[in-house]
Amino acid sequence: MSDCSTCIVRNRAICASLNAEELAILGKMGRRQRVKAGQTLLWEGDDAPVVANVLAGVLKLAVSTADGREQIVGIVFPSDFIGRPFGKESPYSVTAMTDADVCIFNRNSFDAFAGTHLDLQQKLLRRTLDELDRARHRMMLLGRKTASEKVASFLLEISERLSGYGCAPERHGRFELPFGRQQIADILGLTIETTCRQLTRMRSDGVLDLPSRREVVINDRAAMEAMAG
Repeated sequence: MSDCSTCIVRNRAICASLNAEELAILGKMGRRQRVKAGQTLLWEGDDAPVVANVLAGVLKLAVSTADGREQIVGIVFPSDFIGRPFGKESPYSVTAMTDADVCIFNRNSFDAFAGTHLDLQQKLLRRTLDELDRARHRMMLLGRKTASEKVASFLLEISERLSGYGCAPERHGRFELPFGRQQIADILGLTIETTCRQLTRMRSDGVLDLPSRREVVINDRAAMEAMAG
C-alpha cells in the first residue's frame, strides 16, 4: 500500500482523518492481501497479530460454542475495520464470506502509530461505539423479534449498509446479497426453511421481488419497515 491516496475506501475508512504525510507513513506500514471466500483471517481466542481495513468484499465475525456450533455476531463491509487494536487475543474469528481485499497492518506497529494520532484514536472509538450499537440491536433482533421481523430487519440493515458503497441504487431498493440463504438463517438464528418461507411470503405480498438467488428488490419500504417492527 505505497499510495493511500488512491485507496478506494480512502474517504470512508478510519484513516480518512490523516493528512498526506501521515498517510504516507501509514501506507508504508500496510500491505494489500486477497482473502478467498471461506478463508479465515483471524481465529477466535488466538493471538491477533494484525488489524486491517476492508477494501472490497464481505467478511463475518463469528464465535463458536464448545461443541463446535457457530454464531455469526457481525458482518463487515468495505471501509470497515477489523481486528483488535490495543489488545492481544481475537474475541471472534474473521472469515471471508466472499472474495475480499484487505489492507493489513501489523498490530503492534499500528498501535504505536495510533497512539500518537488523536484523530485516528477518535475514529477507532466512534467505530467501536457504532459496533456496540449494532450488537445491542442484534441482541434485540435475536431475542425478541419474530421470524418475519428478523428477516425484514435484516434486509433493511443490509440495504442501508450496502448503500454506502455504491452497491444499492434506487434509494437502497435494489441490491445483491453477498451471501446465501443458509448464511442469512445462521445470522438470524433461524432454519433455512423458515428463512425461505418468510422471503416467499414477502414476495407474495408484493413487499419485495427476488429476481435471482442473491438479488433483492424492495418494492414497498414502508411495508417492510412496519413488518420489521
